Amino acid sequence: MKALDVLEKLNSSFNGLDDEQIELSREINGNNKISKGKKSWIILRLFNAFINPFTVILIILASVSSVTDIILAPFGQASYSTVIIIATMVFISGILRFIQETRSGNAAERLSQSVETTCAVQRLGIGKEEIPLEEVVVGDIVYLAAGDIVPADVRIIREKDLFINESSLTGESEPREKSATTIINSNSKNLTDLNNMAFLGTTVVSGSATCIVVSAGDNTVFGKISSSLNQKAEPTSFEKGVNSVSWILIRFMLVMVPLVLFINGFTKGDWLQALLFAISVAVGLTPEMLPMIVTTALSRGAVAMGKKDTIIKSLNAIQNLGSMDILCTDKTGTLTQDKVVLEYHLDIEGKENNRVLRHAFLNSYYQTGLKNLMDLSIIETTEKLSVEDNNLKDLPSAFQKVDEIPFDFERRRMSVVVQGPTGKTKLITKGAVEEMLSISKYVEYGGKVQKLTENLKKIIIKNVEDLNDDGMRVVAIAQKNNPPEVESFSVKDESNMILIGILAFLDPPKESAKEAIGALDTHGVGIKILTGDNERVTANICSKIGIDISALALGSDIDKMTDEKLVQEVEKINIFAKLSPLQKKRIVQALRGGGHTVGYMGDGINDALAMKASDAGISVDTAVDVAKESARVILLKKDLGVLEDGIIEGRKTYGNMIKYIKMTVSSNFGNIFSVLIASAFLPFLPMSSIQLLLLNLIYDITCTVIPWDNVDKSFLARPRSWDSKNIARFMIRIGPISSIFDIITFALLYFYICPAFTNGELFSNLSNPQQQFLYIAIFQTGWFIESMWSQTFIIHLIRTNQILPFIKSRPSFSVAIITFFSIIFTTLIPFTNLGRALGLVPLEANYFIYLTVIIIFYCFSISLAKRIYIRKYNDWL
Repeated sequence: MKALDVLEKLNSSFNGLDDEQIELSREINGNNKISKGKKSWIILRLFNAFINPFTVILIILASVSSVTDIILAPFGQASYSTVIIIATMVFISGILRFIQETRSGNAAERLSQSVETTCAVQRLGIGKEEIPLEEVVVGDIVYLAAGDIVPADVRIIREKDLFINESSLTGESEPREKSATTIINSNSKNLTDLNNMAFLGTTVVSGSATCIVVSAGDNTVFGKISSSLNQKAEPTSFEKGVNSVSWILIRFMLVMVPLVLFINGFTKGDWLQALLFAISVAVGLTPEMLPMIVTTALSRGAVAMGKKDTIIKSLNAIQNLGSMDILCTDKTGTLTQDKVVLEYHLDIEGKENNRVLRHAFLNSYYQTGLKNLMDLSIIETTEKLSVEDNNLKDLPSAFQKVDEIPFDFERRRMSVVVQGPTGKTKLITKGAVEEMLSISKYVEYGGKVQKLTENLKKIIIKNVEDLNDDGMRVVAIAQKNNPPEVESFSVKDESNMILIGILAFLDPPKESAKEAIGALDTHGVGIKILTGDNERVTANICSKIGIDISALALGSDIDKMTDEKLVQEVEKINIFAKLSPLQKKRIVQALRGGGHTVGYMGDGINDALAMKASDAGISVDTAVDVAKESARVILLKKDLGVLEDGIIEGRKTYGNMIKYIKMTVSSNFGNIFSVLIASAFLPFLPMSSIQLLLLNLIYDITCTVIPWDNVDKSFLARPRSWDSKNIARFMIRIGPISSIFDIITFALLYFYICPAFTNGELFSNLSNPQQQFLYIAIFQTGWFIESMWSQTFIIHLIRTNQILPFIKSRPSFSVAIITFFSIIFTTLIPFTNLGRALGLVPLEANYFIYLTVIIIFYCFSISLAKRIYIRKYNDWL
């Protein structure tokens, strides 16, 4: 369709739209805004902060307790303590998570809104004006110039040497020439193949254009890709891990709690007390503070990363960085400097020759069309070398431009005509080697101009291929002296040229890239390159920075593979080139399907789908909005080195969370066995329900400092991922050890400590209710204190795989202080009014002597079990 027909169809003109037409267009075609993932209402986000497997369990238990303790309780005997304790746990956990998630989300949102982009439009009655991109409507006449972002999908009406970089949309690194009339591959189903169209999110490299907007907002190519990202993301490995742990505990609870209920109900005869005790046991088996511990650990990691130029959009992402064992990334700007460097300027014999560089400079300097990165590199190199070579000095003042023959992608070359100080004119042409050979009849070789023979062509092509194999892009330079004087030079004049040399360019690797990749490898993170760029250049860069290039696949190879085959192949291949966005996504999904935790680092529209599919989507603050929307982590610096800190922080976060889970489940598992044994053989409850709840609350408050604990360097050396089987195995093998010492404590209390207060009589021989009450109170107090002591010491024994924890792996100051004071506090409770209200009584000093001996043997047993466990499973945390 011709440009005038487009204007007529959209009811527009070269003078632009008036206010009425603008409103009508906005009403029919919508705003020029991309629909991002909708931000949830604050009430919904608050609700979601409280909903996770653990808090749901606690809410159910609190509901049951409210019925039994309050609603069904006799008049005047309602007890609110159980419900209050459980509700407090849920409230603190949910509020803290909500606050931290909101803070992190707001920080990322402020980053996205920090820059407003505008464009130039023609409006009827106003003329040319700058407006925000969001205010552009279909039918608007827009003006594009070098450096502009294309504000919508537009049809080009007029242009002058227009080149647009579409890498953020297509992955192609080379700018593409656009035309108002030419259509490339008009039969293609891909809209981006149309050469008279420019698309939202792409950038103008050079030239200018007048265009009409044909699609805006979600109707653009950009918008359609973005809308496909608004689907719900797949659960990350972190989320799957937490859920798996939750279900292990839930299944275990469904078995143990009924056993406790029926054993106590049948043996004690008081089913209401048995039910209350069973509820307390269920609470004891649940790591009540896990949501709080997780949120606090993740928030702490997010704050630490914020100080290192990294914004964590989703708290879960910080842990995913730690468990990540594969990082997929593009090469441009991440591994390379994103700056083309002129490596060699060679004559036909392959020798450095500044005369070749001088001709290349005149060609690049005097062209008025696209000055790409190669041109800029030629100019920069010439200026540097001019200090040593007078023949390169002051070239712009020594030569005057006469004319030029612009570059186009059919010829793949461009020419300038210059006049030197002697008045002699010279036609200088620069372009692709194949094209330059086709227009050259002569060659400078061996110090003289001679005919370009087939043998000399083979020599030139061999030199070029060698440079290509080194990953370099090669162009050739030719010249012709005193071309015939004409009014205007044309393509026909590019003939009978003298080929004088070649130029080899490279986008060099960052100096820090090899070191960063080495550091990631040391921490067990493999690198896979996913790029839309050329495979030879990619392989060369990768070889220079230590990435294995023995296996390489192209996008066309990926399309031929089934999903099952791709899962196998991605394990062997480190470099993927010439990829489309969907191919990148497939590779990420295949890696995840193979059991890997995958991070993806990108900044273009073509990276967004892969980022969304990964466990940890990583972008930069200069990325397109759709990439930042897809990412969970935003770097303020595009550098792999920054990720090392994130990985370590993530592993610290995981380490401290897994400490809490293993400490709690093993300790609680042992306590439940102790409760079952005590329930079966004791004529009374080993601990009241409120005592058991208070004990768990004190212990969990003690554990809230674990996110600030030190983590062993050996633990940080490799990726860590959630393994529910490992947790179950740990719980079953380590937990029962505490039961052995609980039983010893039971025997000590029942047969020795308690009878000392009842004239040597055992409970079964007592008939006095006061003596029975005292006997039960002493027993429950003894186990209350012993449980806290053993649970607190187990923190220090489990927090490290070192056999001597206080010597080879010291806890953080906060952990050491809080655990010390929790023991002191629990030990002193029976001596207070609170203790008396809970049914606890003071104990004599001899009990604490026996208790110290029991705890020493308990610690020794755990250390021995740790050594055996590590030797057998090669793992601890």
